Amino acid sequence: QVQPVESGGGLVQPGGSLRLSCAVSGSLFSSSVMGWYRQAPGKQRELVATVGTTGATRYSDSVKGRFTISRDNAKNTVYLQMNSLKPEDTAVYFCNRLRAYYSNDPASGSSWGQGTQVTVSS
Repeated sequence: QVQPVESGGGLVQPGGSLRLSCAVSGSLFSSSVMGWYRQAPGKQRELVATVGTTGATRYSDSVKGRFTISRDNAKNTVYLQMNSLKPEDTAVYFCNRLRAYYSNDPASGSSWGQGTQVTVSS
């Protein structure tokens, strides 16, 4: 399995914005439901945003209204636009294929990338 490659993280002040990207190699991308997860220190990895094959989206309550997930099938890339960032958004962010649109679980046989660190601090 080819690992996703996440990028775009960094240090940002509260209220700021970042745009994350995740490039996924292979022919499965356009037929895959994709998601962004995050893992804060000492906490379990959580799914925060999902985009279906048709572009439908869903979000966790913690990021709804602030984050926007999108995909570009021509580039095999999924994005996460993060606005109005809060200190509690600090985490390593990962993308992965999902088992199904309404699932929180990664697809069977999928691989995790290295993630990208997002730090929200003044």
